[in-house]
Amino acid sequence: MENFWRKCTPCKKPIGFNQKYWVCSVSTCNRQRTGLVFCSIECFDSHVPVMNHRDAGAFERRAPTEAQWKAEQALATQVAPSAPVEQKLKKVVQPEESHQVTENDVLVVVSKVKAYIRARSGMNTSDRVMDLLSDRIRVLADEAIRRAEQNERKTVLDRDVH
Repeated sequence: MENFWRKCTPCKKPIGFNQKYWVCSVSTCNRQRTGLVFCSIECFDSHVPVMNHRDAGAFERRAPTEAQWKAEQALATQVAPSAPVEQKLKKVVQPEESHQVTENDVLVVVSKVKAYIRARSGMNTSDRVMDLLSDRIRVLADEAIRRAEQNERKTVLDRDVH
């Protein structure tokens, strides 16, 4: 078993039991699933530009003692009993499932588009823009598919996209 509580999110340095650490003031960084923790203010500062926080602060916290941590883990096991091994394993995507796309799927990397617009103009981007961009991409892709089919190819090439 590990002799530390958790690892710092950016630098992966161990944060020991009963040791001081920092968390981000932005709620999305503090969710249970995200759970970002930082061993120093420098590590916290390194994550702020990456996450595009406009106004973020670091809250100082103290890691639980080893006894507290073990008690929390035991309680969590009692509350949610262990699931069968089959349920614990991540779902393996079958090849036919990986190609299923619905009409409403976003086809762009949202964070990349938002970062591009911010870098070019300093502006924020509404989430609704992603749906419209995805619709435009679908139109372009459908036209490119038709051109490839007209040329009796099973591969869409760059020259098919206009």
